[in-house]
Amino acid sequence: MSEGSRFSLGRTVLLIVWGLFCLLPIIFFATIALRPRNEIIAPEPIYFPTISIETWAKIWAEWPIMHYFMNSVIAVSGSVLICLVLGIPAAYSLARYQYRGREDIGFYILSTKMMAPAAVAIPIFFLFRALGLLDTVWALMLVYAAMNLSIVVWIIRSYMIDIPHEIEDAARTDGASDLRILWSIIIPMCLPGIITAAVIAAIFAMNEYLFTLIIASKNAYPLSVALANFSGGSDGIIYNAIALVAFLAFFPALLLVILIQNHLSRGLTMGAVKG
Repeated sequence: MSEGSRFSLGRTVLLIVWGLFCLLPIIFFATIALRPRNEIIAPEPIYFPTISIETWAKIWAEWPIMHYFMNSVIAVSGSVLICLVLGIPAAYSLARYQYRGREDIGFYILSTKMMAPAAVAIPIFFLFRALGLLDTVWALMLVYAAMNLSIVVWIIRSYMIDIPHEIEDAARTDGASDLRILWSIIIPMCLPGIITAAVIAAIFAMNEYLFTLIIASKNAYPLSVALANFSGGSDGIIYNAIALVAFLAFFPALLLVILIQNHLSRGLTMGAVKG
């Protein structure tokens, strides 16, 4: 075996070992959801636990897990869609047009992310109560979008700045309008950056807890707040239910990142080098 083949084999083995090491906590966490509660809280470690789908089925039957899951999917997906619909034109305006106060507007958009969430939590509660949107997925969707819009705008803006102006000038020479240029040229060219911004916005939305706890009371519970239902109370801490809900919240994000990893890796480095 040549030196190059040995190096390639060693690198492959090292990557496999490292991959298994990274997956081990995820697999262990998933198995907790499939273990009986008495084994989870046992004082002595159980090296060969009982794995049964019946435990998962029991939790699924006793709690509206699918309802929580669908609330999370709808709220997060809707908020990301709102962020992209509003954020892409805003980013294009900040990156391409010259007008008075452009930098101030851009800084104001960014500064909304610097505000402490607790400072606006109570006003947002009264606002949604007046609108009749409390305990609805629509309220969660709007709150998540408002929280993450600034990040989406600035991430996409940084990628649009790197696109040469000459491409747009050539399109205008052919008679293309600004809207046509944005849709047919700018968006396809900065698609990795848009995907990156969307994934980051989705992760931030899934991790949001304070506003979700204030707005949602029962019908609009997503997975992030539903975790609190399994701690305390007469049944104590239900570890396997917590593990199940947390795994359901984590797995879609993991699957999404795996499916779009090529675009995501390009998007994370696309605007890194200037000049």
